Amino acid sequence: MSSPSQQASMTENLTGVAGSPSKRVLRGPVLIRETGKQTSTTDSRLLDEQPNTDWLHQDPWRVLRIQSEFVNGFGALAELPPAVTVFGSARTKPDHPFYQLGEDTGRALSEAGYAVITGGGPGLMEAANKGCHEAGGVSVGLGIELPHEERLNDYVDLGVHFRYFFVRKTCFLKYSQAFVCLPGGLGTLDELFESLCLVQTGKITHYPIVLLGTDFWGGLVDWIRTTMLDQGMISPEDPDLMLVTDSVDEAVAHIRAAHVNLFGARE
Repeated sequence: MSSPSQQASMTENLTGVAGSPSKRVLRGPVLIRETGKQTSTTDSRLLDEQPNTDWLHQDPWRVLRIQSEFVNGFGALAELPPAVTVFGSARTKPDHPFYQLGEDTGRALSEAGYAVITGGGPGLMEAANKGCHEAGGVSVGLGIELPHEERLNDYVDLGVHFRYFFVRKTCFLKYSQAFVCLPGGLGTLDELFESLCLVQTGKITHYPIVLLGTDFWGGLVDWIRTTMLDQGMISPEDPDLMLVTDSVDEAVAHIRAAHVNLFGARE
């Protein structure tokens, strides 16, 4: 226990370097030395009217918003069954053959016991969600704030909407045990190569990656297998990180076989 003289010294006025009186005070958990009289407390400033809202657009507040997105995403997805993420174009119309491919993919994955995760938007994301939903599976959509995608599609049973791409990507990667890429644009390419990179570098488990549509993906895959490999930009085994096929059945069988090797047989 502190002596009376020690307790007094905790609050006594001291002389600063400029000769002005100062004292040591606590501001929350932090001890500081300051001059002058305290005019408010942290509580009073919190509860005060705030005419200036610039703080809403500054980094400390953004950090809290980012944290809340992680909390919301992890909380919503933590109890998913084994899941496969299906990437693909938001621009594909329902009358396009790729849309039927997306439906078939979602349905087959659901029938194999997987939840299906997509970006929750229209096009091929909607197609995969629709196939899963109509097969009675767990259809998940992880949406993103974009000018041209305003809401989650009607076939999402469990949805989370994000402001930040990197939080959304983390949730795709954290809660998926395989990745299927239907034909798509720059967003699909981004998701494909991020998945490949993280598997290649061991940042995530070596989960299966499937490209559906040999005519669509063939040119890119040939370039990877020739130009990139021939010039020493990748290792000889890297092209084998992905399966390219036109068969939904082959894609699902490949995923299931990889999971047996990784986890053993599942009920």
